[in-house]
Amino acid sequence: MKQAEDYIIVDGFKHISYKSETFSEAKMILRSKEYYEGVDKRRSVRHFSDKPVPIEVIENMIKSASTAPSGANKQPWTFCVVKNAEIKKNIRKAAEEEERKSYNERMSDKWLEDLKHLGTDANKPFLEIAPYLIAVFKRPFEYGVNGEKHENYYVNESVGLACGFLISAIHNAGLVTLTHTPSPMRFLEKILERPANERAFLLLPVGYAAENAFVPDIQRKPLEKIMDLY
Repeated sequence: MKQAEDYIIVDGFKHISYKSETFSEAKMILRSKEYYEGVDKRRSVRHFSDKPVPIEVIENMIKSASTAPSGANKQPWTFCVVKNAEIKKNIRKAAEEEERKSYNERMSDKWLEDLKHLGTDANKPFLEIAPYLIAVFKRPFEYGVNGEKHENYYVNESVGLACGFLISAIHNAGLVTLTHTPSPMRFLEKILERPANERAFLLLPVGYAAENAFVPDIQRKPLEKIMDLY
């Protein structure tokens, strides 16, 4: 192991010095409480404004998402940002076709009953109204220089973490989103002409909430229902 002032070499790879920012216990408690109180205001919103959002905001949020951990640091994700009205229209049409099949054929009666309090149906106008759609794709493998396949690791977990970071960044910017997962979502790969090593993972409309937006009156589980201390 070779060591310099600000890095070391481990098994031939450079490791740089890292110093995390730390706080007093009182400040940690305050910061964690303030973060919780902020993110607790986040809701899945289905009523969007068409008010424009600067593309720089979207770019910063995607850069934030890309800081998520991933298996072997493969970063097996692609974020496709859709602003074009015609493409959004095509995505809405294809998504609603799949949604109608789900509501009419695929979903069990129990599933449909569980959805009633959310007020959802097969109509997805927000896919055209929101100024941006972010289609998230996972990459199960990569192509090498000679066309050979190289596997990525923990792909679903890695992309799921990145999506969590992205949703938090969207809320932090004062915008809203909705995790939209019409199943199957292969139509996104076709409409956006994605390469063969990408699979649709999640569709996020992003923008401002409409002035007359409403959300279901639901409650989150209390701490004692979601945490066990050992």
